[in-house]
Amino acid sequence: MKLIFLLLLLVTISLRISGGDRITGQAFATRSEVYAVHGMAATSHPLATEAALEILRAGGSAVDAAIAANACLGLMEPTGNGIGGDLFAIVWDAKQKKLHGYNGSGRSPRSLTLEEMRKEVEALDKKEIPAHGTLPISVPGCVDGWTALHGRFGVLPLDRVLAPAIRHAREGFPVTELISHYWKISARVLADQPGFLDTFTRNGKAPRKGEIWTNSDLARTLEKIGSDGRDGFYKGEVAQQMASFIQEHGGYITTEDLESHRGEWIDPVSTSYRDIEVWQLPPNGQGIAVLELLNIMEGFPVKEWGFGSAEHLHHFIEAKKLVFEDRAREYADMEFHDVPVKQLISKDHADKLRNMIDPDKAANRIDTGRSQTDVGDTVYLSVADSAGNMVSLIQSNYRGIGSGVCPPGLGFGLQDRGELFCLQDGHANIYAPGKRPFHTIIPGFVTRDGEPWLSFGVMGGATQPQAQAWVLMNLIDFGMNLQEAGDAPRLVHVGSSQPTGSVMTDGGEVALESGFDANVIEKLVRLGHKIGSRKGLFGGYQAVMKDSQHGVWVGASESRKDGHAAGY
Repeated sequence: MKLIFLLLLLVTISLRISGGDRITGQAFATRSEVYAVHGMAATSHPLATEAALEILRAGGSAVDAAIAANACLGLMEPTGNGIGGDLFAIVWDAKQKKLHGYNGSGRSPRSLTLEEMRKEVEALDKKEIPAHGTLPISVPGCVDGWTALHGRFGVLPLDRVLAPAIRHAREGFPVTELISHYWKISARVLADQPGFLDTFTRNGKAPRKGEIWTNSDLARTLEKIGSDGRDGFYKGEVAQQMASFIQEHGGYITTEDLESHRGEWIDPVSTSYRDIEVWQLPPNGQGIAVLELLNIMEGFPVKEWGFGSAEHLHHFIEAKKLVFEDRAREYADMEFHDVPVKQLISKDHADKLRNMIDPDKAANRIDTGRSQTDVGDTVYLSVADSAGNMVSLIQSNYRGIGSGVCPPGLGFGLQDRGELFCLQDGHANIYAPGKRPFHTIIPGFVTRDGEPWLSFGVMGGATQPQAQAWVLMNLIDFGMNLQEAGDAPRLVHVGSSQPTGSVMTDGGEVALESGFDANVIEKLVRLGHKIGSRKGLFGGYQAVMKDSQHGVWVGASESRKDGHAAGY
């Protein structure tokens, strides 16, 4: 009896260690998927998700709901986004049965030449464009993106769409623990930037978790946008305040830069991965890196290797290194550089890259240009409506609250996306006036047999293409459900592109979340990989899937953040 008792005890302990206390699904899953009939929203904040559902219930479209959620996130999660930043989106139009892409990224000041930029950088005793202050500010494209998307796909008036965010800005909302954490970091880093303390602190302090935060200045700005559309932001009082404040503090953005800004409707591009079509927007973003990665991995027996095996991880890391060399060399504003998109996302190119991977050794890579994209924060959201429309939308300031420069009385900060330009002669992403910088934020979309299947994204600098490809392999190769695919342990390789002229001698570093087998990690080390751990590097996932068999929507959200998926 004593022996039987000990055996039962060991089994019980083993089940607990392996997650056997979970009734269904993978042991690492934090929760189940969300199901609903009429609509679904997945965002990084519960109140933003609720705002999206409020708009859907009022008869709004998926685009209306996405704008409402984004406006709330700019208020509630300013550490990742806001109307001082940029926006990209992919929209499935159920009537046309077609995908539409929108590049809402802003351009550099037209009055600032490369020569003058180099002088400014040298005067700051730096070698690259700085992260903060007025120099890295490019024209914010978010509001133009809202109005362009709303003009084509909106149903409700824009002021109604923005009403939830305006209400929360006036009445206040409780700050969550994670956002409070990042807000405090921003307050330390950006305290000396013009207007920051007045806009984002009270008596010099960032809000604590649970503290009620209001932003009446932002409410007034959103009201102007709601009543006047894009002109309420890019013309008149708001535009004048932005431009004059930037110039007062040594920057170059003018009212002409703001008024002339227009985003771009653009056709998404795709590749097939095991007969499923994966869609991304072409550069100046990094979306095609997802397609390159998947093309390489398609030639390997990923399913046979198994999730989290040494073979799986090693080949994925090596594929990423090769793809990111393409990224550093070629990805840039296509109005200034002839990016060979078709060739880069071709199966032939993938075959060549795949043949460069040594199954028994981690490779060292040679730098191809500056690309400081292992940092940064963003918000991603997805919405679907009862008509079958789906929106994949991503929006960001780049580094947390961006440049830290906050024009007084407006309630938001301006992005520092211009930091991502390089100053190296001949480089595709070299700074130029009126140019869009290389961009990290990428919305994802997947179709099956010409029908919409998945609207998803994973925010977080250089993490994004790696994590998007990782999630898709989880779904397609390993049969995980929508929530499990995001909850599964992630890896992120850091360091493929170092500052100009350097050579990688150690192959970068592999950051691993907990959950990978110790024997696998040991084998990776033997193959030559440097293993590390970096909190906050693994991104934020949101996803909405169409279950055509049952006629329902499926939602999933990031367990590492304040994610919340809900439907109605």
